[in-house]
This record gives sequence, structure tokens and C-alpha cells, in this order.
Amino acid sequence: MRALLLCVLLFAMPAMAEGDYAALRASLVDEVRTYAGYAGDAPFSDDVLATLGRVERHLFVPAGQVRYAYENRPLPIGHGQTISQPYIVALMTDLLEPDKSDVVLEVGTGSGYQAAVLAELVDHVYSIEIIEPLATAAGERLQRLGYDSVTTKLGDGYYGWEAHAPFDSIIVTAAASHVPPPLIEQLKPGGRMVIPVGGRFMTQLLLLLEKGDDGEIVTRQIGAVRFVPLTGEH
Repeated sequence: MRALLLCVLLFAMPAMAEGDYAALRASLVDEVRTYAGYAGDAPFSDDVLATLGRVERHLFVPAGQVRYAYENRPLPIGHGQTISQPYIVALMTDLLEPDKSDVVLEVGTGSGYQAAVLAELVDHVYSIEIIEPLATAAGERLQRLGYDSVTTKLGDGYYGWEAHAPFDSIIVTAAASHVPPPLIEQLKPGGRMVIPVGGRFMTQLLLLLEKGDDGEIVTRQIGAVRFVPLTGEH
């Protein structure tokens, strides 16, 4: 019993009032607001910033990382994966130009934080995670927090989720060596995809792909980023 109690104490975090977390989120939003897109774009939309101020990031990180939840940096979530820097979450979300009627595919659920941000802005999010413990934990977390408009599954996101395609937009939260053809196929005409491309030890570029009504893809380089690699049989 004593050993169990000691373990609980070691992993317990100092309690904080919800008002304290809200203040930390507001401070984070103020910091992110000072950024614009990599190429001197307009500031992030008010809707994206407001969502960043609502979604409780401290509920999407391990207990040992809670104290850092509202710092503008990525954090480890186990299994060699990270929760993205809030600025990057805001940037990728903003680039999608989300609309309330949109259906979005996310490749790489991770802890579920990006899916939660998107769920506040679109009609439905379908999210795929290849690492089973993360997929299970994220699905349970999102349901527990009331994000009923997010559907998750365990699988290889390289191949998308054909049963629910086509998607208004697609977001990939791990770096691929190339843009997966199945994802291009599952993107609606007029849709947008944001994806980091490059190797673990190479320059990675965040790309914005826009699919024309004729199916033609226009690609724009947003800037250099660093993501964990996209894994799978491909």
C-alpha cells in the first residue's frame, strides 16, 4: 500500500483551477496571434484563434507534461510521437480554411488534440492513427470530452479512409516522403490538403495542395517544419 501511495504521489500533478488554465490558454493565443504564415500571409483567422483558446490542451498531454501544456512547443506523448506546437496546429488549421459544413480527414490522430481543434470548426472529422495504444487512448479521450463529431480508427493513414471519401480537406500530421496518391484521390475538387513532406533527417517542407474542379493539383510550399515520420507498410 505504501509503495502504491508513493507511486500515486510521484505522478500526481499540482491542482489548478479552470480559471488558471483559461488564463494560460489566453496567453498562448496572444502569443500565437503575433505570428503570421511563413510567407508573410495575413494573421490567423479569429475563428482559429478562438478555438485555440477553447480547446483544453492540458487534457491531451501525459500527466508529466501538463505543466508545459500551454507553452508554444511540441510535447512528447509516448511511442516516439509528439503533440504539435500550438502555432503549427493553428497554421495547419488556418491553411485548410475550415467551414462548418466540411468533412475532414486527419492522418495521425496522436493524442487527439488537432482533431479536437478541427471538430470545433467543421461538421465532422475522420481521424486515423497507426499506433494502437495512441489510437485507443485518443478515441476514448475524444468521446469522454464530448467530441462526438470525431470518428477515429486504427489503420494506415497513407491509404486514407475511402469509405468516407471524398473529403473537403485533409490534414497529415506526420512527414511523408511524398504526397500519398490515395489522399489526392480522396480529396474533393476544390479541396485543400496540408502535409509535411521530407525525411526525418532531411529538410521537411509544409505543403498546401489545392485540387481544382478539373482535378488538377496546385502545390504551394509554406515553409520548413519538423515532424515525426509517417509510418506504415508503404
